[in-house]
Amino acid sequence: MRNLLREWQAELKQTFTGTRDAVPEWVGHLAEGDDAGYHLPGSAVWAVHGGMPTIVAGIGALLMQALHPAALAGVHDHSRFREDPLGRLAGTIRWIFTVTYGSTDAARAASNWVLRLHESVRGDYVDAHGALRPYTANDPELLRWVHIAFTDAFLSAHKIWGSPIPGGPDAYVREWAQAGTLMGVESPPRSEAEMRRQLDRWYDDGELSSGDRVAETVAFIRDPPLHPVLRPGYRVLFAAAVDSLEPKYRHMLGLRTARLGPLPLPVKLATKVTLGVVHLALGRVGPSEQAARQRLRRLGYRG
Repeated sequence: MRNLLREWQAELKQTFTGTRDAVPEWVGHLAEGDDAGYHLPGSAVWAVHGGMPTIVAGIGALLMQALHPAALAGVHDHSRFREDPLGRLAGTIRWIFTVTYGSTDAARAASNWVLRLHESVRGDYVDAHGALRPYTANDPELLRWVHIAFTDAFLSAHKIWGSPIPGGPDAYVREWAQAGTLMGVESPPRSEAEMRRQLDRWYDDGELSSGDRVAETVAFIRDPPLHPVLRPGYRVLFAAAVDSLEPKYRHMLGLRTARLGPLPLPVKLATKVTLGVVHLALGRVGPSEQAARQRLRRLGYRG
């Protein structure tokens, strides 16, 4: 039993950080830098990104992003998500935690690194109206879609399974707008209501689409190549991500909330239990937050 638990913990670390045992090297660098960074202890961003619902949110963000045909074309044409899905996940987590916990120099460097990677991500796609159009991953409107889909997914999951957010949902959207700005998003939303209006604009204008490529992507996200010990928990978390989506987007993705015949399954409770177990396995305070607190103590922060 003890060996099984160790294997489970190692696979969780591999999934989220790209390494089974040691803390990734980049985490240690979060203790470096000469300022407090864009976000501080007690902020809405620390509250949301330090919570276990981020796991559900990550799945939900991937599902939502698949609805934009240009974003999906970029993933299919240029990403190695099928050959190395966990590597892509680890890279995304690195950027999120660096902007959340790192110094301002570290956050800018991590964002510029992603933007440089995006420079070669370009091509053509068929839009939701059947027209062939060019895309580039650094297009400001496409970056806006990715930012808003991410923000919405993380906020939605945290509102269901997380603790109270300091300053409320508007504070999270406003604070995380800094990440959008670093990534080249022009005037990112700064309130929950504005975020919802901008998100729904793509839907109302018919810019989002479903179809075979979306269905293929959803099938992959539903059943990724995880270690067998992680699959039962992942099924619960996938159901949670589906449950957190607005019905209209869930319908476009061809998904339904989990049911047993006419009865809904207790997804919220099962997810709370699963996230609690993951929390115990990974530890109460993540290594990225610990590194950030080390830097803040060195700088004499007393907040």
